[in-house]
Amino acid sequence: MGGGGKPLGDSVFAGHAAAGVAAITASAVAVHPLDTVKTLLQASGAPPPSDSLADAVAGPFSGALIWYSFAGLYSGIGWSVLGKLPGLGARFGTYELLTAFYKDGKEDNYVSYSEAMLAGIAAGAVESVLCTPFELLKLRSQVGSVKPMKATDPANITKVTFPLLAKLLPGYVPDIRVWNSSVCLLSNLSPKHPDMMGALKQHLWMLTGSGKPPLPSDVQVPSRVIALEGWGALWRGLRPGMTRDCVFGGMFFSTWQFIHTVMLTWSAVNMNPQPSKLEEAGPVSPFASSLAAGFSGVVAAAASHTFDTAKSRSECTVIPKYIAMERRLLKWKVPGNWIERKTGISPADRNVLFRGIGQRMARSGFASFLLVGSYYFVIDQFL
Repeated sequence: MGGGGKPLGDSVFAGHAAAGVAAITASAVAVHPLDTVKTLLQASGAPPPSDSLADAVAGPFSGALIWYSFAGLYSGIGWSVLGKLPGLGARFGTYELLTAFYKDGKEDNYVSYSEAMLAGIAAGAVESVLCTPFELLKLRSQVGSVKPMKATDPANITKVTFPLLAKLLPGYVPDIRVWNSSVCLLSNLSPKHPDMMGALKQHLWMLTGSGKPPLPSDVQVPSRVIALEGWGALWRGLRPGMTRDCVFGGMFFSTWQFIHTVMLTWSAVNMNPQPSKLEEAGPVSPFASSLAAGFSGVVAAAASHTFDTAKSRSECTVIPKYIAMERRLLKWKVPGNWIERKTGISPADRNVLFRGIGQRMARSGFASFLLVGSYYFVIDQFL
């Protein structure tokens, strides 16, 4: 340390941090169009779950889509970068911390595949908690880059406008026919009603006279999301997202560790004399390490894609605060089997869970390759 100067470690740390930020930003910008196409494929095509509260929830949109412009491919890029900076930093930081713990006391400084997988699972869980709010806002922006073709309403359905409801539910107006039906339902309720609770469950949203809920694309600004759906909506899709990131992290780091070991073993075989330790075979070249990361990203994306689809479709669901409260009061049971309930997969999405898998594998592979490659490039050029 020089007189009055900063420690050398501070400048090295700052350099690595700057390299990491540059690499994350470059990879996020490069693959964002693929991510947008993948998201739209996942979010479209199927109706929301057909449960007792289906009419009260705006789910993934269906029908044909119309692009606003080519720039729509980069919708949500700001939220994507803001989410990846802490998310990927937490993923690699948690992994390095846990693997350092595993290496402690070992003579060969080696991490087994199972240890790499466990560290990756923990790293994925931390990443998911930090990234989920940004991913929800990113996805809502991506969905807003297109508009579904709206069918023409039947002529016998009359709609009226209420200023207050227009502010609460932008883009939608009450359906007077539904309002009248709701009024009739309420006026005729009596202890002799054969299924009073069932009748109320079928018309939870209708009872307010507000018609239909807004589309996900209409609720993409943070203030509007919080006002309509509450603070908890920012972490919607956390269960499938955490499952996805745990599977992705475990598969990514274990596969990367396996390929890294294979490359070091191949180098050691051609050395004379052969090294006593595998790490003495020399460091892997940055290009080879980038290729290994890219292949690991493809494998991890394929293994975790079903949960990614479940997360995307969950984040496309608009559930206002009072609907969530009514679910709790009516003790609404989440549909699906045990695994689906624990991981947050809707049974209505079983046939679309693999939608967009090709785009996600390509995006993840290229992003991982570019992330590692650009990081090594910046370190080599400036440090």
